[in-house]
Amino acid sequence: MSFHTHPGDPIVAIAAELRQIFDRDAVARDRAGGRPDAQVRLLKESGLPSAQIPRAYGGQGAPWLSVLRAVREFAKTDGSLAHLYGYHHLPLNAVLFLGTPAQKERLVGSSARENWLWGNSGNAMARSSTGRREGTDWVISGSRPFSSGSHVADYLQVAWEDGERRLTAAIPAGRDGIVIADDWDGIGQRQTGSGTVFFKDVRVHADELIGDPEQPLAPFETLISLLQQAVLLNIFVGSAQGALAEGRDYTVNQSRPWIYSGHDKHADDPFVQRKYGDLYIKALAAAELADTAARALDKAYDRGHDLTPGERGDAAIALATANVYAGEIGLQASSGIFEVMGARSATRTNGYDRFWRNVRTHTLHNPAEYKKRTIGTWLLEGAFPEGGLYR
Repeated sequence: MSFHTHPGDPIVAIAAELRQIFDRDAVARDRAGGRPDAQVRLLKESGLPSAQIPRAYGGQGAPWLSVLRAVREFAKTDGSLAHLYGYHHLPLNAVLFLGTPAQKERLVGSSARENWLWGNSGNAMARSSTGRREGTDWVISGSRPFSSGSHVADYLQVAWEDGERRLTAAIPAGRDGIVIADDWDGIGQRQTGSGTVFFKDVRVHADELIGDPEQPLAPFETLISLLQQAVLLNIFVGSAQGALAEGRDYTVNQSRPWIYSGHDKHADDPFVQRKYGDLYIKALAAAELADTAARALDKAYDRGHDLTPGERGDAAIALATANVYAGEIGLQASSGIFEVMGARSATRTNGYDRFWRNVRTHTLHNPAEYKKRTIGTWLLEGAFPEGGLYR
């Protein structure tokens, strides 16, 4: 079973080569959890962390379409590495969206030169870390959950509350007082380090603060939430593609026909043929929607601070549409393959369940019901979603 990997795109070609390496022990690493240190080293050596960084800062200036297809490529075997690579772009682009010229030169330029991997510990749904002023610095205490990538990051985006204000900063992951618990215990995405980071009097310097919490965000600056959605939906699509590819190989080479099917070869059963045909068509459709959404994101991103609310809204609808469908087919494909592989396929050794667990974990963070309402409201009333979390 073949899904187009866009061989003419050098970013996707590198990702496809890495995916073959990651596939060798993807099942074992999923069972073990923890840190994918060797794989992160290969990722950084490949230059992919700097792919999307604008050329003005020393990066490769790749479009989101290429970067998101690379995320999708990794997800064909390893949703955790797809997540780490995709989410790396969120704090990095927070600096591009909100940082001062000096911060962009220093942080984004260094990231491009050294292929830093970024993580985050600033979950916006939590209010579990606080700061106090000491001169021009802040001293941060508390913790933050869902700190994806923190366990392998070179740089972290952190956040804390000061009364009703939420402040963010970009600091080295090895800063004194940062304690990365590495306690993520999810059923899926097991090597993403999405657990707790504790802050024990962590000092943040004034020039490390990103953005001004007193200033409302311009449409361009709210694209960060759409970037997150774009990463998630491509993990869903890649997981569906990977599940179908591995399921197909097992079905052809190992599955035995059901005793009442009337066929000597399992792949000759019309039920099996129809199931794979249906899932393959839906996976292709999900990939096309994902590419359409990525192009919409590129169009909005390229507008920079000239982006209007309406243009931002167009991109938001494209991303929401692709996200909903990708999540649904990700769940259908990763579960449906078991129906046509048979009972012997459902073992921990085979590890085919990793696709479903990864998609299920992420879709819970991003409920499709509310995205469908957003799309329906736009269709009925013409009202775009306002920029905000998950929108």
